[in-house]
Amino acid sequence: MLAMLGSIGMTMIILACALPTYNLWWPIFVVLFYIICPLPTLIAKRSQNADDGVRAPNAMFATVGIILSSFALPIVLARAGVIQWGAGILTLAGNTVAYTTILAYYFGFESSDSGMW
Repeated sequence: MLAMLGSIGMTMIILACALPTYNLWWPIFVVLFYIICPLPTLIAKRSQNADDGVRAPNAMFATVGIILSSFALPIVLARAGVIQWGAGILTLAGNTVAYTTILAYYFGFESSDSGMW
């Protein structure tokens, strides 16, 4: 199920880039946000040598900032006229599906063995 949702999300983003109506590849840069999205949480989980309670909120703040940036990028590109609004909407829909997939993975597989959150 997660693989299917991930494929649908990526298909929407690729369609936003490759359809002949849009034919610009700027929306593909949101994939970089997918790659760096889990990094603050992974770094915070790995460096738990002191129990200070600061790492988890900072990692959550950075993760939310990355997620918001991935939703803001297509809106900014569409408002600036770099891409068309249809491509921006397809990218936003792909973002929603992709982050839903990441969230489902986290709650389905990672939450049972993580004591950080």
